[in-house]
Amino acid sequence: MSAPATPPTVTELLLARRDDTHTGLRWVDTDADRAWSWAEHVQGCAEHAAAVRALLPAGGPPHVGLLADNVPESSFLLGGAAFGGTVLVGLNPTRRGTALARDVRLADCRLVLADPAYAPLLAGLDLGGARVLALDGPEWTGALAAHRGAPVEPVAARPDDLLMLIFTSGTSGDPKAVRCTHAKVAFPGHMLAERFGLSTRDVVYVAMPMFHSNAVMAGWSVGLAAGATIALRRRFSASAFLADVRRVGATYANYVGTPLSYVLATPPGPDDADNPLRLVYGNEGAEADLTAFAERFGCHVVDAFGSTEGGVGFARTPDTPPGSLGRLVDGVAVVHPETGRPCPPAEFGPDGTLRNAEEAVGELVNTTGPGWFAGYYGDPAAEAERLRDGRYHTGDLAYLDADGFCYFAGRLGDWLRVGGENLGTAPIERVLLRHPAVAEAAVYGVPDPSGIGDAVMVALVLDGPLPPEAFGEFLAAQRDLGPRQWPRYVRIATELPRTPTYKVRKRALAAEGTGCADPVWHRAGPEPVYAPLVSATGGAG
Repeated sequence: MSAPATPPTVTELLLARRDDTHTGLRWVDTDADRAWSWAEHVQGCAEHAAAVRALLPAGGPPHVGLLADNVPESSFLLGGAAFGGTVLVGLNPTRRGTALARDVRLADCRLVLADPAYAPLLAGLDLGGARVLALDGPEWTGALAAHRGAPVEPVAARPDDLLMLIFTSGTSGDPKAVRCTHAKVAFPGHMLAERFGLSTRDVVYVAMPMFHSNAVMAGWSVGLAAGATIALRRRFSASAFLADVRRVGATYANYVGTPLSYVLATPPGPDDADNPLRLVYGNEGAEADLTAFAERFGCHVVDAFGSTEGGVGFARTPDTPPGSLGRLVDGVAVVHPETGRPCPPAEFGPDGTLRNAEEAVGELVNTTGPGWFAGYYGDPAAEAERLRDGRYHTGDLAYLDADGFCYFAGRLGDWLRVGGENLGTAPIERVLLRHPAVAEAAVYGVPDPSGIGDAVMVALVLDGPLPPEAFGEFLAAQRDLGPRQWPRYVRIATELPRTPTYKVRKRALAAEGTGCADPVWHRAGPEPVYAPLVSATGGAG
């Protein structure tokens, strides 16, 4: 997406709601359901800005960590950062010990505000001198009380001023702190609100974690720009989703990853489509889930491609073929990782298999520059890796068909070397998910027993019976899956390890390999014939 000549700031979007008396924020939770008008919310942002400024230690960057679920303070502190010229750092509450301390130090947090349930996680850690306050503690509540009624006098803000640090999911290494400017937060909200015709009559349901970009830019910012009611849930709950939508009158919801799958797994009802939901927007949804969700709940689902960094983004359109991410926008190309030249279109054999993967599969790159990527905080080496030769490198593999539609092929780190050829993992996963008994599939590489290259391994989560012989027959019948793509090992898992934003942690699966506690099947020969793997001790692997 391209930015307007002068993108808005979050400060401007908030000030536009200063005198708005209709509900702006509603907290939806099992033990609380509180609401604030937009005017009250704007006033609360001014008070939080003043309280934070009073508590920040002198010296150092004005960075404030928030270690919490989706609580009202998430919204007030984000708006308060805009008003006070501070930077809100979204800390992941599933991180623990030295990993969590590392995030606090990397982001140069001078103050950390923590949900009472999470404050003990910070005790005894080396936080680089950061001051820790519980959100229900006397110091924080006292500071808020002392600044009740603070004037709404925000500091001047420019579109390229830093507003947030949001950590990446960490699926391919330590999480990186992405610099999120006012424009990077405000423009997507403004654009999506206009694109989907959202207004003060709408209710935006936000249940994805607000320490991640999807909730902030495709949820909170959208509601703010539209002047809609933001219905904030502490944590996503598949079983509570439909009840919440009906109770708050939600017309729009955002997602990232597999939440649609989890909602679809709940028991269906004859009146599921009897709800106010009009539009669901997100990214990385499974192809089959997009259609099934829209049909079951009577809404429109729009899935887009993007990342926390924001260097590349585009969406599916009505003419997008199944499995495709959509057409690339101007300036985005699939280039060969070594030569940097555009890759030729994919060529498919009569059986549907990709015949020229070595030439057609390349990296998605923004050839015009960084796009919305404003850099990583405290990690110049990682930033330089993204920005090379005047281009933004996503690290994502893809290929184009003859009509220019783009297909995801995995991450650069997922590129497997099998039998002297490079294989992407995503095309294999798409085929495996066709089987009605396969609920989830994650393909990754493990060392080949020959000592040369990789062996394809897949972890499957099943929602129906699938014996090894039936799995082999299914593979043999898939005309667009070649023998090199057939998994050597098949792990039957009860669940896949995921980040808090529902991305599969393939590094953890690859590290366990075949030495996991789950049953593993093995293909010993060239045909897709599978049998339980037997360990060296004689037991099943």
